[in-house]
Amino acid sequence: MSTTGSTRAFAPFEWLVALRYLRPRRKEGFISVIALFSFIGIVLGVATLIVVMAVMNGFRQELFNKMLGLNGHVVVHSLGNFTDYDEVAGRIREVPGVKFALPLVEGQVMVSTPSTSSGALVRGLREGDLKQLTAVSKNVRFGTLDGFDKEPGVALGSRLANELNVRVGDEVSLLTPRGASTALGTAPRVKRYPVVAIFEIGMSEYDSSIMFMPLKEAQLYFNQPDNVTVLEVVLDSPDEVGKLGPRIITAGGPSIYISDWRQRNATFFTALEVERNVMFLILTLIVLVAALNIIAGLIMLVKDKGHDIAILRTMGATRAAVMRIFFITGTSIGVVGTLAGFALGVLVCANIDRLRALIGWITSTELFAPELYYLSQLPAEMDTGETASVVIMALVLSILATLYPSWRASRLDPVEALRYE
Repeated sequence: MSTTGSTRAFAPFEWLVALRYLRPRRKEGFISVIALFSFIGIVLGVATLIVVMAVMNGFRQELFNKMLGLNGHVVVHSLGNFTDYDEVAGRIREVPGVKFALPLVEGQVMVSTPSTSSGALVRGLREGDLKQLTAVSKNVRFGTLDGFDKEPGVALGSRLANELNVRVGDEVSLLTPRGASTALGTAPRVKRYPVVAIFEIGMSEYDSSIMFMPLKEAQLYFNQPDNVTVLEVVLDSPDEVGKLGPRIITAGGPSIYISDWRQRNATFFTALEVERNVMFLILTLIVLVAALNIIAGLIMLVKDKGHDIAILRTMGATRAAVMRIFFITGTSIGVVGTLAGFALGVLVCANIDRLRALIGWITSTELFAPELYYLSQLPAEMDTGETASVVIMALVLSILATLYPSWRASRLDPVEALRYE
């Protein structure tokens, strides 16, 4: 029976033969093993790429949100004493694109209890300004920020509170070298404050080292009664900092200069971006190796099926039909493997923190310790464009891997194949 009438592109008989080759008989078991490893390689390669890129994106976004949620997008400094901070802040708030401007006093202290002590960064803010920092005000675990300005008191990060073993209502002692000036020099200042609130931002670096106190109290404690350290400006969009920077300088006057989040965190975010790109290149090799396995498996399949190819050719199958048969065989491995890898990657990303906890419980270790990775949980944020690029790359590599073996199958001479059968 001639197959000439059925040799249109991707005819049903081509699919039938191609899919039959994906289920080899027992004597062709080695080829089946190669096809299976090719499939597993593509699944793992695509899934790993999606998961790693999502985790890297999640780390970057979480760090970005938490770092900029506590620190301003633009920091305004004064060339002299910053005594007119309320006027400057008022003018800066009127700049379109500026969300708010917060005057604050900063200083390093040694905070201690009868049993232990630790270093900390004190930030003096008004109650209204502190409540605008939603990274803090929306994450108060114990106590309250209501009435923060009325009585001297401090708000601690949860890890700092645990380290000092204090709760709301307990008192801590603050020691700073920036005390009162005497004839013998500057005397250190020690003062006790009650803990009025404990917050948990979720970034261990901040939860273990930051504390807040009322602005007026901080000015007195650090001996800056009419002065602030800086103004922190929060924008509607952090990406607009380049455009709004000159406008903020103009509004603030000639006595100020600014620095923005890009300058303060340039090294950190650049390192994250470099690491992310390198990881992408390294993990792409997994998919590439799987594609090479497809080539090896198809070449062996072509050699093994030389007799079948010759029979198909004598029955009327064209070179193009034979090429399409092996193209379908190889591409099926790549397409199904890519889709399975995509599904596995999405599933892992959706349950990434549960898997981290499960693996940690099984191995009795703490994976991604917050002290090392800054975050208290493992984030994963899938980017649509990035995920699509991974899937497309895997599909393209799988398709390209089938071209050469398929072409070799189509060039096989049926007379030579049958002569040595």
